[in-house]
Amino acid sequence: MTDQLLLTETDGRGVATVTLNRPEVNNAYNRELLEALQAALPGLAADDAVRCLVLRGNGKHFQAGADLKFLKQTATLSAAENDAMSRLTTSCIRDLNEFPKPTLGLVHGGCFGGGVGMAAACDIVVASEDAVFAITEVRWGVVAGPIVPQLVAAMGAQEVRRYALTAERFGAIEAKRMGFVHDVCPEGGLDAAAAPIIDAILLNGPDAVAETKAMILDVAGLRVGDDFVASLAKAHSAKRQSEEAAEGFQSFIEKRKPAWYPE
Repeated sequence: MTDQLLLTETDGRGVATVTLNRPEVNNAYNRELLEALQAALPGLAADDAVRCLVLRGNGKHFQAGADLKFLKQTATLSAAENDAMSRLTTSCIRDLNEFPKPTLGLVHGGCFGGGVGMAAACDIVVASEDAVFAITEVRWGVVAGPIVPQLVAAMGAQEVRRYALTAERFGAIEAKRMGFVHDVCPEGGLDAAAAPIIDAILLNGPDAVAETKAMILDVAGLRVGDDFVASLAKAHSAKRQSEEAAEGFQSFIEKRKPAWYPE
């Protein structure tokens, strides 16, 4: 078990790298990882030395969605506690999406559930050829509420209507076709692919870049207000404690088809 769930480092050029650091569970998120990410973002945003943020995962995969132990724990929480957890998830993705400086997601291996939302919340996404994506929530009888605004913005409603309703997997090339991923590089080539993008950002006036990003978010209606966060979280938490979600989770544990699948 790793001690630091999130690794942060800012180099001499102002490139802050935030690394999800739970490789033993494929960087699956739990309460502690979300809290660490949410706590780290304001400091990086306020640091004038930081010019851009790179988000990546340690180990074989970028991010595998929610930790199974974490999901099992949420089933035992009170309704209020469960709602608070959903608010944490929703607001964390919102904060990443609205981070005031350019963000670059580097995706390799598996990128599932909430991991797709994290990538969608980044301004620029580069994936290696081995990257595999899936919006898996409905397979387990839950909804992807905390990440739906970012998914629709990054993938387009038509693509989300397919992949969020089927939970099908899709690769890096398909992700690039739909505009979700900007560039695809060979496996192991993320750093080389990201370097010219980062260099291009650093050539630009930092204040102008920040103001431009803010304008884009405003004009495109990509900001998620507190009331909308609460609404998304409420629907998410309620569904997570439903009988359907319990069956979906149990079917995954038992490696069988869920009861709602017609034989």
